[in-house]
Amino acid sequence: MAPARSASPAASLLLRNARPIAFGPGLPDGQRIDVLIGADGRVAAVGPGLPGAPGLPAVDLGGSWLSPGWADLHTHVYWGATDISVRVREVGAATGVLTLVDAGSAGEANFAGFREYVAEPARERVLSFLNIGSIGLVACNRVSELIDARSIDIDRTLACIEANRDIIRGVKVRASGVIVGAWGVAPARIASKVAKLAGLPLMVHVGEAPPLVEEVFELLRPGDIVTHCFHGKRGGNILEDPDLFDMARELQARGVVLDIGHGVASFSYEVGADAIRRGLLPTTISTDLHQHNLHGPVWDLSLVMSKLLALGMPLDAVVTGATRNVLRAVGEPHEALLEPGAPARFTVFDLVDAELSLPDSMRRDLRLSQRLVPRLAILGDTVIEAASNHRRAGGEPDSHRRAGGEPDNHRPAGVDHG
Repeated sequence: MAPARSASPAASLLLRNARPIAFGPGLPDGQRIDVLIGADGRVAAVGPGLPGAPGLPAVDLGGSWLSPGWADLHTHVYWGATDISVRVREVGAATGVLTLVDAGSAGEANFAGFREYVAEPARERVLSFLNIGSIGLVACNRVSELIDARSIDIDRTLACIEANRDIIRGVKVRASGVIVGAWGVAPARIASKVAKLAGLPLMVHVGEAPPLVEEVFELLRPGDIVTHCFHGKRGGNILEDPDLFDMARELQARGVVLDIGHGVASFSYEVGADAIRRGLLPTTISTDLHQHNLHGPVWDLSLVMSKLLALGMPLDAVVTGATRNVLRAVGEPHEALLEPGAPARFTVFDLVDAELSLPDSMRRDLRLSQRLVPRLAILGDTVIEAASNHRRAGGEPDSHRRAGGEPDNHRPAGVDHG
């Protein structure tokens, strides 16, 4: 490894004995390093065996993996304003997730509350894809946000985006028959136009027809996002229709993001396993966390990542799909995240042996022999203990051996002031 790189002599925290992963070219995965974090909350130096200093807090990570801070591209965190949203504190840093993107809980008519009461107070980075329907998901699936043309106000939506570009990073539309009814593909067309006018990506939820998924795919531009890409619903999944699979492959090659968006009804092991076996990996891994799946079948991002690992995705691809690829999709810096001067936003996790059976959205079980276990979230010089919601909810305990047989007895949360 190259000599330690340094940006500033000032320091407030030293992370020892970390194994970096998914930071991109230039930093081999798995080589143990130390990371010095400056008083400004940015990386000050990176390298093996960095010297400490009297009184400098240090955390020995004991060989745990250190990745860019986990990022969830599809959540619902407008707590109290919609009937499905969860609290940021339930699914954020406490589970290792440092960036949460709310996917359409708010529309232009109620976005001010999302900003003031959810995004701004959070210690995590909370961003939004603004719902093309003005009311958002106030009464999700009980009162559609897309009843007819009166549900959309293009002028107000564009004005809302313009006033909140720091946290609105795209436009969301649910192009599914249970939402749009006979209106079909029209809302998706309008949302695509608004996203284009705003210079932002479109996130489109696909599911039951109408519209047909083919109609939606024809609207997508590079940078747009298909969420629920591996759903198993009849008439619109990429396993049952070879032409649809080919379209998905072509879209990804053109730069369209294929996002998992697990949810309570939108992720099929059968579809995912077949796609991965044939070389079609999701671009991003997300949860679609809300009230109806927080206690299963989703729980948190670590378990969705673990499911994709069990289906055949390599570990580096899994972690990249829940970190750098998400950041790129929402216009955040996604390169050089461990270089001196970069903000210190990291997740510390272990890959442990497991004996765990978890369901998909079709209620089919998958046996996991390994799982990712979040340990710490690092925000500047703040160290936050993290754990899986599955464990908190009384699920099977984590194995006490790391994958490969190495004992997991370090519990990397001890702070040493030597």
